[in-house]
Amino acid sequence: MQSRYEQWDGSQDPFGPDLDIGEILDEISDDILSGYGAQSAMRRLMRRGMPGRLGGLDDLRRRLEARRRRASRELNLEGAMAEVRERLDEILAQERETLASRTSSLPQGDPGHDARAQDARMRESFLDTLPESPAGALKELMDYQFTNPEAQQAFNDLVAELQKEILDAHFRNLTGGMGQMTPGDVARVREMLAELNAMVAARERGEEYDFPGFMERYGDMFPEHPRTLDELLEVLAKRMAAMSRLLASLSPEQRRQLQELAQALLSDMDLAFEMDQLAGELRALAPHLPWDMPLGDGEDLPGSGMGGQPTPLSAAVGAVEALSDLDELEQAMAGDYPGASLDDVDEEKLRRALGDDAVSDLRRLRQIEKVLEESGVVTRQKGKLEVSARGARRLGERALVAVFERLHTENAGVHETRDAGGAAEPTGATRPWRFGDTGEIAVQRSIFNAVLRTTSAEGGTRSSSRVKLKPDDFELVEAETRTRTATALLLDLSFSMPLRGHWLPAKRMALALHALIEGKYPQDKLYLIGFSDYARRLQPTDLTARAPLERVYGTNMQHAFLLARRLLGEEPRASKQVIMVTDGEPTAHLMDVGPERAPEAFFSWPPTTETIHKTLAEAMHLAASGVTLNVFMLEDAPGLVNFMEKLGRLTAGRVFRMDSQDLGRFILSDYVRRRA
Repeated sequence: MQSRYEQWDGSQDPFGPDLDIGEILDEISDDILSGYGAQSAMRRLMRRGMPGRLGGLDDLRRRLEARRRRASRELNLEGAMAEVRERLDEILAQERETLASRTSSLPQGDPGHDARAQDARMRESFLDTLPESPAGALKELMDYQFTNPEAQQAFNDLVAELQKEILDAHFRNLTGGMGQMTPGDVARVREMLAELNAMVAARERGEEYDFPGFMERYGDMFPEHPRTLDELLEVLAKRMAAMSRLLASLSPEQRRQLQELAQALLSDMDLAFEMDQLAGELRALAPHLPWDMPLGDGEDLPGSGMGGQPTPLSAAVGAVEALSDLDELEQAMAGDYPGASLDDVDEEKLRRALGDDAVSDLRRLRQIEKVLEESGVVTRQKGKLEVSARGARRLGERALVAVFERLHTENAGVHETRDAGGAAEPTGATRPWRFGDTGEIAVQRSIFNAVLRTTSAEGGTRSSSRVKLKPDDFELVEAETRTRTATALLLDLSFSMPLRGHWLPAKRMALALHALIEGKYPQDKLYLIGFSDYARRLQPTDLTARAPLERVYGTNMQHAFLLARRLLGEEPRASKQVIMVTDGEPTAHLMDVGPERAPEAFFSWPPTTETIHKTLAEAMHLAASGVTLNVFMLEDAPGLVNFMEKLGRLTAGRVFRMDSQDLGRFILSDYVRRRA
């Protein structure tokens, strides 16, 4: 197998043939242009994924929630406690049968009959007064000597099994290799806990401790093979936190029974003190874990009896620990905390929960952000993603492609002209220079003409070592010159634009026009101007930046026309035009407030006569300077229609009533057609 590596240049496709950067940009473009910004747009993409291509975080979280509910319903501690009760009842039935046979087997006159009968009655009375709960009965029977050897052995086996369950519930598989626990095994566990508590205390005092020696003596009890004390305590804290969650999720009666059972068994092994001390230390060292947090409510609580087979206690704690892992995965995917990142999601936990497909989706989601950054489409500023200038251009190119796919790719021609003022493309031919012509001199052809003229004048022989150039010798490089155009695109930024759904297609059109001019007509110039209460110049990246909706009142076309006139007035280009996109009539104008202060915006709805007059006057100044006006109105309110009719008549401009969804297609095709 061979692999080849090359430097990233932005053109490679890291996802293979089924997913490319252009498609990713298509997915996030609406969110970016709607004002969410790159950071929020990426987060929304991560959440929803790419339907049919890539699952998102919302889908993974739904699957995690379904997995969590299913695992929770499968827990059946109620059945486990009932099984303990049944086994105790069988043991007690054996004991009662033995007690009854002991008294009935002796004749009435036998000297031992009365003593045995009295002992049997006392034992039966003790058994009759045992607590109803399995834990209470078990605790009382710890010191009871059974008369039936089989019952005694069955009870000892039950206690040993429950002791193992309790220890394994607190320490994952602690007794896994022990088989039947012996007093020696219990003593070893007690010694391990004592040494562990001593190490924790030594660390808190800043003293040295021998963790390698501890693991050499007791490493077989910890299948996780921790390398440091911190790793060991983390494992134990998660296990005990799961135990606390299980207890908190039980009914009060179930919780009481289980706590009594654990207390009875641990006390019998002289482990209660060491366990309590360790649990307190772990709570203090890992307060971030979900201690005592119930798993759910209602029918999803464990112990509800919905599971099939009874769940052993250690298996139940393991299931709760797995549920805690699911909660951690869900929290990491939600990202509702400072500095959240997809790198926080544990792949191994996700694989155990949902399988390899989920891990594959997670890795591809991570790759999306990385690839967009490496390709220069987005950059990170102060920890947040922002669309770069290159990204804004790529968004415009994608919008441009979408427009021209609908137009079946109109071909633009070139218009030949002899007027100066544009960048020229050589045709490969030359032409004689005439007085007044400007352009590039064809040096080689001009010198050749001079040499040829000199040689002809001297009868075909060259006697002079110098060649003198004369005006008739000069030739110019023949070229086709494209007329250069300067365009001011005026975008209405007032609150009504996003409110009526016009803002998104307007911004997409603006980016597409910017991409068209930069890519196909680099000799042209485009100015972006936004206007609401005031007008201001915009950059393409401003259209992709995070921009929460501002309730700005006022449509100041007068200021927009004024700013466009100043910008276009500085342009030497032969053709100048204004394209204005708006959904309302002018409701604001600049008002002079004194020589030492900048003009202020005056707003009024309905518009005043002064606002209308000032706006029309500024538009007429713009038209008088040789600028063509093209106005696209996105609504057809009577006041707007009347104003636009007057504007078109006074400026000899073009006014169009346009659906905002068709805005890009019409403006771009019109620009190409007029440039041709």
